[in-house]
Amino acid sequence: MFSIIICIVSGVLGDVKKEFGIGDDKAGLLQTVFVVAYMVFAPIFGYLGDRYSRRTIMAFGVALWSLTTFFGSFIGNFALFAFFRGLVGIGEASYSTIAPTIISDLFVGNVRSKMLAFFYFAIPVGSGLGYIVGSVAGAAAGNWRWGLRVTPFLGAVAVALIAWVMQDPERGQAEDSHIKATSYKDDIRSLIKNPSFMLSTLAFTCVAFVTGALAWWGPQFIYLGLTLQPDINITIESVSYKFGLVGMFAGAIGVPLGSALAQRLRSRFEDCDPLICGFALLASSPLVYLALICVNVHEAMTYILMFLGMVTLNLTWSIVADIVLVSVF
Repeated sequence: MFSIIICIVSGVLGDVKKEFGIGDDKAGLLQTVFVVAYMVFAPIFGYLGDRYSRRTIMAFGVALWSLTTFFGSFIGNFALFAFFRGLVGIGEASYSTIAPTIISDLFVGNVRSKMLAFFYFAIPVGSGLGYIVGSVAGAAAGNWRWGLRVTPFLGAVAVALIAWVMQDPERGQAEDSHIKATSYKDDIRSLIKNPSFMLSTLAFTCVAFVTGALAWWGPQFIYLGLTLQPDINITIESVSYKFGLVGMFAGAIGVPLGSALAQRLRSRFEDCDPLICGFALLASSPLVYLALICVNVHEAMTYILMFLGMVTLNLTWSIVADIVLVSVF
Protein backbone atom coordinates (compact mmCIF):
# COMPACT_ATOMS: atom_id res chain seq x y z
CA MET A 1 0.00 0.00 0.00
CA PHE A 2 2.78 2.41 0.93
CA SER A 3 4.68 1.88 -2.34
CA ILE A 4 1.43 2.44 -4.22
CA ILE A 5 1.06 5.89 -2.67
CA ILE A 6 4.66 6.83 -3.45
CA CYS A 7 4.54 5.89 -7.13
CA ILE A 8 1.12 7.30 -7.95
CA VAL A 9 2.64 10.75 -8.47
CA SER A 10 5.31 9.20 -10.70
CA GLY A 11 2.63 7.60 -12.84
CA VAL A 12 0.86 10.92 -13.47
CA LEU A 13 3.92 13.18 -13.47
CA GLY A 14 3.05 14.58 -16.88
CA ASP A 15 -0.34 15.75 -15.63
CA VAL A 16 1.26 17.20 -12.50
CA LYS A 17 3.67 19.24 -14.64
CA LYS A 18 0.85 20.56 -16.82
CA GLU A 19 -1.41 21.55 -13.95
CA PHE A 20 1.26 23.39 -11.97
CA GLY A 21 2.95 24.76 -15.08
CA ILE A 22 6.38 23.43 -14.12
CA GLY A 23 9.29 21.89 -15.98
CA ASP A 24 11.43 18.87 -15.28
CA ASP A 25 13.49 20.80 -12.74
CA LYS A 26 10.61 21.42 -10.35
CA ALA A 27 9.08 18.03 -11.13
CA GLY A 28 12.35 16.49 -9.96
CA LEU A 29 12.23 18.71 -6.89
CA LEU A 30 9.12 16.82 -5.73
CA GLN A 31 11.15 13.63 -5.49
CA THR A 32 14.11 15.46 -3.97
CA VAL A 33 11.92 16.84 -1.18
CA PHE A 34 10.56 13.36 -0.51
CA VAL A 35 14.02 11.75 -0.42
CA VAL A 36 15.59 14.45 1.77
CA ALA A 37 12.74 14.21 4.29
CA TYR A 38 13.08 10.43 4.32
CA MET A 39 16.88 10.64 4.71
CA VAL A 40 16.71 13.10 7.62
CA PHE A 41 13.96 11.36 9.58
CA ALA A 42 14.88 7.69 8.99
CA PRO A 43 17.73 7.66 11.57
CA ILE A 44 15.53 9.60 14.00
CA PHE A 45 12.78 7.01 13.80
CA GLY A 46 15.38 4.25 14.01
CA TYR A 47 16.64 5.75 17.28
CA LEU A 48 13.11 6.15 18.64
CA GLY A 49 12.14 2.64 17.55
CA ASP A 50 14.87 1.14 19.73
CA ARG A 51 13.58 2.96 22.80
CA TYR A 52 9.82 3.43 22.50
CA SER A 53 6.78 1.58 21.21
CA ARG A 54 7.35 0.57 17.61
CA ARG A 55 3.63 -0.01 17.19
CA THR A 56 2.82 3.59 18.12
CA ILE A 57 5.55 5.04 15.91
CA MET A 58 4.50 2.97 12.90
CA ALA A 59 0.81 3.78 13.36
CA PHE A 60 1.70 7.48 13.54
CA GLY A 61 3.80 7.26 10.40
CA VAL A 62 1.18 5.45 8.34
CA ALA A 63 -1.53 7.86 9.51
CA LEU A 64 0.66 10.84 8.59
CA TRP A 65 1.48 9.23 5.27
CA SER A 66 -2.16 8.66 4.38
CA LEU A 67 -3.52 12.00 5.60
CA THR A 68 -0.86 14.09 3.86
CA THR A 69 -1.40 12.18 0.62
CA PHE A 70 -5.15 12.71 0.79
CA PHE A 71 -5.11 16.39 1.75
CA GLY A 72 -2.22 17.05 -0.62
CA SER A 73 -4.45 16.03 -3.51
CA PHE A 74 -6.58 19.16 -2.95
CA ILE A 75 -3.66 21.62 -2.98
CA GLY A 76 -3.35 23.96 -5.96
CA ASN A 77 -0.08 25.64 -4.93
CA PHE A 78 3.11 23.91 -6.04
CA ALA A 79 5.24 24.93 -3.04
CA LEU A 80 2.64 23.63 -0.60
CA PHE A 81 2.20 20.47 -2.66
CA ALA A 82 5.97 19.90 -2.45
CA PHE A 83 5.83 20.45 1.32
CA PHE A 84 3.17 17.77 1.67
CA ARG A 85 5.33 15.52 -0.47
CA GLY A 86 8.02 15.90 2.19
CA LEU A 87 5.53 14.92 4.89
CA VAL A 88 4.85 11.72 2.93
CA GLY A 89 8.60 11.02 3.09
CA ILE A 90 8.53 11.42 6.87
CA GLY A 91 5.65 8.94 7.09
CA GLU A 92 7.49 6.38 5.01
CA ALA A 93 10.66 6.80 7.06
CA SER A 94 8.81 5.80 10.22
CA TYR A 95 7.40 2.62 8.71
CA SER A 96 10.16 1.27 6.49
CA THR A 97 12.85 1.91 9.11
CA ILE A 98 11.13 0.01 11.89
CA ALA A 99 9.22 -2.78 10.13
CA PRO A 100 12.33 -4.90 9.25
CA THR A 101 13.46 -4.82 12.89
CA ILE A 102 10.16 -6.34 14.00
CA ILE A 103 10.62 -9.14 11.45
CA SER A 104 14.14 -9.65 12.79
CA ASP A 105 12.81 -9.98 16.33
CA LEU A 106 10.19 -12.54 15.30
CA PHE A 107 12.25 -14.90 13.11
CA VAL A 108 15.80 -16.24 12.77
CA GLY A 109 17.91 -17.97 10.12
CA ASN A 110 16.38 -18.90 6.80
CA VAL A 111 12.90 -18.21 8.13
CA ARG A 112 13.93 -14.61 8.70
CA SER A 113 15.27 -14.46 5.14
CA LYS A 114 11.97 -15.75 3.79
CA MET A 115 9.95 -13.25 5.82
CA LEU A 116 12.18 -10.38 4.72
CA ALA A 117 11.78 -11.52 1.13
CA PHE A 118 8.01 -11.48 1.59
CA PHE A 119 8.21 -7.97 3.09
CA TYR A 120 10.43 -6.54 0.35
CA PHE A 121 8.42 -8.36 -2.28
CA ALA A 122 5.69 -5.81 -1.55
CA ILE A 123 7.86 -2.79 -2.42
CA PRO A 124 8.35 -3.31 -6.17
CA VAL A 125 4.92 -4.91 -6.55
CA GLY A 126 3.30 -1.99 -4.74
CA SER A 127 5.31 0.45 -6.82
CA GLY A 128 4.05 -1.16 -10.00
CA LEU A 129 0.50 -0.99 -8.71
CA GLY A 130 1.08 2.69 -7.97
CA TYR A 131 1.61 3.45 -11.65
CA ILE A 132 -1.44 1.40 -12.57
CA VAL A 133 -3.71 2.95 -9.94
CA GLY A 134 -2.52 6.45 -10.78
CA SER A 135 -3.00 6.10 -14.52
CA VAL A 136 -6.30 4.19 -14.34
CA ALA A 137 -7.91 6.29 -11.60
CA GLY A 138 -6.77 9.52 -13.23
CA ALA A 139 -8.04 8.47 -16.65
CA ALA A 140 -11.37 7.24 -15.27
CA ALA A 141 -12.03 10.41 -13.29
CA GLY A 142 -10.46 12.76 -15.82
CA ASN A 143 -8.31 14.16 -13.00
CA TRP A 144 -4.91 12.84 -11.85
CA ARG A 145 -5.65 13.89 -8.26
CA TRP A 146 -8.12 11.04 -7.81
CA GLY A 147 -5.24 8.58 -7.81
CA LEU A 148 -4.02 10.27 -4.62
CA ARG A 149 -7.49 10.23 -3.09
CA VAL A 150 -8.23 6.53 -3.52
CA THR A 151 -5.30 4.79 -1.85
CA PRO A 152 -5.16 6.68 1.50
CA PHE A 153 -8.28 4.82 2.60
CA LEU A 154 -6.13 1.70 2.64
CA GLY A 155 -3.99 3.57 5.16
CA ALA A 156 -6.85 3.52 7.67
CA VAL A 157 -6.94 -0.27 7.37
CA ALA A 158 -3.16 -0.42 7.84
CA VAL A 159 -3.30 1.77 10.97
CA ALA A 160 -6.00 -0.47 12.45
CA LEU A 161 -3.98 -3.61 11.73
CA ILE A 162 -0.83 -2.11 13.25
CA ALA A 163 -2.64 -0.87 16.36
CA TRP A 164 -4.68 -3.98 17.16
CA VAL A 165 -3.22 -6.96 15.28
CA MET A 166 0.52 -6.51 14.76
CA GLN A 167 2.92 -7.99 17.31
CA ASP A 168 5.59 -5.76 18.84
CA PRO A 169 8.08 -8.31 20.20
CA GLU A 170 10.80 -7.61 22.71
CA ARG A 171 14.09 -6.57 21.12
CA GLY A 172 16.12 -9.71 20.41
CA GLN A 173 13.21 -12.01 21.23
CA ALA A 174 13.79 -14.41 18.33
CA GLU A 175 17.37 -15.11 19.44
CA ASP A 176 16.56 -15.23 23.19
CA SER A 177 18.70 -12.18 23.88
CA HIS A 178 17.85 -9.08 25.85
CA ILE A 179 19.03 -6.02 23.97
CA LYS A 180 19.46 -2.81 25.90
CA ALA A 181 19.48 0.57 24.20
CA THR A 182 22.81 2.40 24.19
CA SER A 183 23.53 6.07 23.56
CA TYR A 184 23.21 7.45 20.05
CA LYS A 185 26.91 8.31 20.08
CA ASP A 186 27.84 4.72 20.93
CA ASP A 187 25.52 3.42 18.22
CA ILE A 188 27.15 5.59 15.55
CA ARG A 189 30.66 4.67 16.71
CA SER A 190 29.82 0.95 16.56
CA LEU A 191 28.28 1.21 13.09
CA ILE A 192 31.23 3.13 11.65
CA LYS A 193 33.54 0.33 12.81
CA ASN A 194 31.32 -2.29 11.15
CA PRO A 195 32.61 -2.79 7.56
CA SER A 196 29.72 -5.04 6.52
CA PHE A 197 27.19 -2.41 7.54
CA MET A 198 29.08 0.51 6.00
CA LEU A 199 29.75 -1.19 2.65
CA SER A 200 26.22 -2.62 2.43
CA THR A 201 24.76 0.81 3.15
CA LEU A 202 26.98 2.48 0.56
CA ALA A 203 26.13 -0.12 -2.08
CA PHE A 204 22.41 -0.02 -1.39
CA THR A 205 22.48 3.78 -1.59
CA CYS A 206 23.50 3.29 -5.22
CA VAL A 207 20.71 0.74 -5.72
CA ALA A 208 18.17 3.14 -4.22
CA PHE A 209 19.45 5.92 -6.49
CA VAL A 210 18.92 3.81 -9.60
CA THR A 211 15.55 2.52 -8.41
CA GLY A 212 14.34 6.00 -7.51
CA ALA A 213 15.47 7.46 -10.82
CA LEU A 214 13.73 4.71 -12.77
CA ALA A 215 10.58 5.00 -10.70
CA TRP A 216 10.34 8.77 -11.09
CA TRP A 217 11.54 9.36 -14.65
CA GLY A 218 11.09 5.95 -16.30
CA PRO A 219 7.58 6.44 -17.73
CA GLN A 220 8.38 10.00 -18.87
CA PHE A 221 11.60 8.90 -20.59
CA ILE A 222 9.92 5.98 -22.35
CA TYR A 223 6.98 8.14 -23.43
CA LEU A 224 9.23 10.83 -24.92
CA GLY A 225 11.35 8.20 -26.66
CA LEU A 226 8.35 6.44 -28.16
CA THR A 227 6.97 9.69 -29.55
CA LEU A 228 10.08 9.87 -31.75
CA GLN A 229 8.92 6.76 -33.61
CA PRO A 230 6.80 7.39 -36.72
CA ASP A 231 3.11 6.46 -36.83
CA ILE A 232 2.77 5.68 -33.13
CA ASN A 233 -0.17 6.81 -31.04
CA ILE A 234 0.43 6.60 -27.28
CA THR A 235 -0.43 8.46 -24.09
CA ILE A 236 1.55 8.92 -20.90
CA GLU A 237 -1.20 7.01 -19.06
CA SER A 238 -0.72 3.95 -21.25
CA VAL A 239 3.05 4.08 -20.80
CA SER A 240 2.68 4.39 -17.01
CA TYR A 241 0.27 1.45 -17.00
CA LYS A 242 2.70 -0.77 -18.95
CA PHE A 243 5.66 0.41 -16.89
CA GLY A 244 3.72 -0.45 -13.74
CA LEU A 245 2.98 -3.96 -15.00
CA VAL A 246 6.65 -4.49 -15.87
CA GLY A 247 7.77 -3.26 -12.44
CA MET A 248 5.17 -5.31 -10.61
CA PHE A 249 6.02 -8.61 -12.30
CA ALA A 250 9.77 -7.91 -12.12
CA GLY A 251 9.47 -7.41 -8.37
CA ALA A 252 7.25 -10.45 -7.93
CA ILE A 253 9.94 -12.58 -9.58
CA GLY A 254 13.17 -10.82 -8.57
CA VAL A 255 12.77 -10.43 -4.79
CA PRO A 256 11.80 -14.04 -3.95
CA LEU A 257 14.29 -15.36 -6.52
CA GLY A 258 17.14 -13.50 -4.83
CA SER A 259 16.13 -14.81 -1.42
CA ALA A 260 15.77 -18.38 -2.73
CA LEU A 261 19.21 -18.27 -4.38
CA ALA A 262 20.82 -17.02 -1.17
CA GLN A 263 19.17 -19.69 0.98
CA ARG A 264 20.16 -22.45 -1.42
CA LEU A 265 23.78 -21.38 -1.80
CA ARG A 266 24.63 -20.41 1.82
CA SER A 267 25.43 -23.99 2.83
CA ARG A 268 27.98 -24.25 0.00
CA PHE A 269 29.35 -20.70 -0.25
CA GLU A 270 29.73 -18.67 2.92
CA ASP A 271 29.99 -15.36 1.07
CA CYS A 272 27.19 -15.99 -1.41
CA ASP A 273 25.02 -13.06 -0.25
CA PRO A 274 27.32 -10.21 -1.38
CA LEU A 275 28.32 -12.18 -4.47
CA ILE A 276 24.71 -12.56 -5.59
CA CYS A 277 24.12 -8.85 -5.05
CA GLY A 278 27.28 -7.91 -6.93
CA PHE A 279 26.60 -10.11 -9.97
CA ALA A 280 22.94 -9.02 -10.02
CA LEU A 281 23.89 -5.34 -10.18
CA LEU A 282 26.54 -6.00 -12.82
CA ALA A 283 23.85 -7.68 -14.93
CA SER A 284 21.23 -5.03 -14.25
CA SER A 285 23.23 -2.00 -15.37
CA PRO A 286 23.70 -2.92 -19.06
CA LEU A 287 20.15 -4.23 -19.31
CA VAL A 288 18.65 -0.94 -18.09
CA TYR A 289 21.03 1.02 -20.31
CA LEU A 290 20.06 -0.98 -23.39
CA ALA A 291 16.38 -0.56 -22.54
CA LEU A 292 16.76 3.22 -22.54
CA ILE A 293 18.76 3.12 -25.77
CA CYS A 294 16.09 1.03 -27.53
CA VAL A 295 13.21 3.30 -26.55
CA ASN A 296 13.10 5.27 -29.81
CA VAL A 297 13.55 2.15 -31.95
CA HIS A 298 11.48 -0.76 -30.60
CA GLU A 299 8.78 -0.52 -27.94
CA ALA A 300 8.49 -4.22 -27.07
CA MET A 301 12.26 -4.65 -26.72
CA THR A 302 12.36 -1.64 -24.39
CA TYR A 303 9.90 -3.24 -21.98
CA ILE A 304 11.57 -6.66 -22.21
CA LEU A 305 15.02 -5.27 -21.39
CA MET A 306 13.56 -3.06 -18.65
CA PHE A 307 11.84 -6.11 -17.15
CA LEU A 308 15.09 -8.10 -17.11
CA GLY A 309 16.98 -5.12 -15.67
CA MET A 310 14.41 -4.72 -12.89
CA VAL A 311 14.41 -8.45 -12.09
CA THR A 312 18.17 -8.48 -11.56
CA LEU A 313 17.98 -5.21 -9.59
CA ASN A 314 15.29 -6.67 -7.32
CA LEU A 315 17.42 -9.72 -6.52
CA THR A 316 19.27 -7.61 -3.97
CA TRP A 317 16.44 -6.18 -1.83
CA SER A 318 15.87 -8.89 0.77
CA ILE A 319 19.49 -10.10 0.72
CA VAL A 320 20.90 -6.69 1.66
CA ALA A 321 18.37 -6.34 4.49
CA ASP A 322 19.41 -9.75 5.79
CA ILE A 323 23.10 -8.81 5.60
CA VAL A 324 22.51 -5.62 7.59
CA LEU A 325 20.42 -7.30 10.27
CA VAL A 326 22.88 -10.15 10.73
CA SER A 327 25.94 -7.89 10.80
CA VAL A 328 24.47 -5.39 13.26
CA PHE A 329 22.49 -7.51 15.73
